[in-house]
Amino acid sequence: MADKTPKPIRPDAPAQQRQGGSVADFVAKVDALSRERREAGTAAGKGRLLFALDATMSRQPTWDLACQLQAEMFRAVSGIGALKVQLLYFRGFGECRASKWVDDANGLARLMTGLECRGGHTQISKVLAHARAEHARDKINAVIYVGDAMEENVDALAQKAGELGLLGCPMFLFQEGYDQTAERAFREFARLTKGAYARFDSSAPQELSELLRAVAAYATGGLKALRLQQGRSAEKLLAQLR
Repeated sequence: MADKTPKPIRPDAPAQQRQGGSVADFVAKVDALSRERREAGTAAGKGRLLFALDATMSRQPTWDLACQLQAEMFRAVSGIGALKVQLLYFRGFGECRASKWVDDANGLARLMTGLECRGGHTQISKVLAHARAEHARDKINAVIYVGDAMEENVDALAQKAGELGLLGCPMFLFQEGYDQTAERAFREFARLTKGAYARFDSSAPQELSELLRAVAAYATGGLKALRLQQGRSAEKLLAQLR
């Protein structure tokens, strides 16, 4: 059996190669992205999704919810069988690890539930550098990032996000809480990568869960897969894709 233990990301790893954020805004931006994918002739059934998480101590209260949403996202596309996901997380003093690319929902769910949040600063720069390196090896259809803070140089991060955008690798950023610095940065990363931004509302997770499943389903199997999804968010997305 292949080893699925997350591997550390080296700090020196080369980088190869208005209030809003509502669900409606997010769906509209996913709609625009999906049209671009269809026009570019992206093949269905080839989905690769990088799921990146801030696992610093401030995220502890909602970590279990993040695990649940990730598991639901997998279950929604389990019948398609073509979605590969890599889990990337950072925490503590410079710790940043990535799992293997897998299509085993249970395996990644176990990995997430076994993790504990630890105090430390954000390491979004490593997330962006890792996404670019992985995308250079094999195209990533989408990067989902969930976090609540941004404690790095925003201009340097924007440069890396812009490089991802030029490569056609969109980011979908979900913010927990209301930190204004994080919001401004996440919105800019979404703009530069032609992705989308939305709040991570732990008090009303159902809509976010539906959006995660819808994005994962579309990344995996296009419109056919999206039609199999249940829920208002998926229906709204499908209506816009027709």
